[in-house]
Amino acid sequence: MASTAGKGPSSSDLKELVRKLAREGPVKYERTSKRIRLLFNGAFVADTNDAQYVWEHDYYPQYYLPMNAFCQSSGYDIKTIFGEAIKDDKTGKTLGGELKLAVRRENTDEEHRTITDMVLFAADLEGPSTMLKDHVKVLFSAIDQWFEEDTPIYVHPKDPYKRVDLLQSSKPIRITIPIGSEDVVLAESASSVHLYETLLPARYYIPYISIKTIYLRPSATTSECPYKGTAKYDHVVIAGEQHDDLIWHYRAPTIECAAITGLRCFYNERVDVWFFEKSQWLKQQRPKTHFA
Repeated sequence: MASTAGKGPSSSDLKELVRKLAREGPVKYERTSKRIRLLFNGAFVADTNDAQYVWEHDYYPQYYLPMNAFCQSSGYDIKTIFGEAIKDDKTGKTLGGELKLAVRRENTDEEHRTITDMVLFAADLEGPSTMLKDHVKVLFSAIDQWFEEDTPIYVHPKDPYKRVDLLQSSKPIRITIPIGSEDVVLAESASSVHLYETLLPARYYIPYISIKTIYLRPSATTSECPYKGTAKYDHVVIAGEQHDDLIWHYRAPTIECAAITGLRCFYNERVDVWFFEKSQWLKQQRPKTHFA
């Protein structure tokens, strides 16, 4: 599925995030042995083998790094700036504080570039938030590039309990959409790639040449997925009615999803999918999701 990541907290939300997590703790957390590095303005500003997955909500984790992960980088001037304390609204106890990193190349006249979307949790947290003490939360989008070992990651960290499987299928497939009393055929193919992503409905990717392109209109919409890459969309227009962003494709998906390169997929919540089985076309039940 062409999916966008759920929205993380904005910079203005970080103080409230600290208060919430300090009070309630995360949904769950888990240490990772992966080497995590942060590249900003050409410098590796953090490097650690002791990061934690932290689920701020139920959907996917973020990386939280120990304060000692932030380091100097050869050839760069990096300044750590501690800002305003973040206190509990009721007790006045300090729960953490604002944090900034200012980075520039040494021996140059260039100005520092500054990471402002950071917070440091206090070193004396107790109870459900003990695991966060002296750890730093950085908005994923504030960093030029995150790395797991030597591999760049995008959008947000991948959930270690979520997987994507791609299976080649030789079952003939047909895509239709009801227009009045008629089922209009949008695509038909002798084969497809079935993509199974944890907690999401199966998606069926078919060759572009199998689609009746007369119905397609380009869309400006794009979305990003850490598991699959950046998707581009098309509208479907039939009998003067436009079905927005009904079909998508990945021109350059991630390595693990290379099998869907250039193939097209319809939201099967909004069209009918048929498979030819046992000498007949069998219509599949539409999944019920927020994409319907």
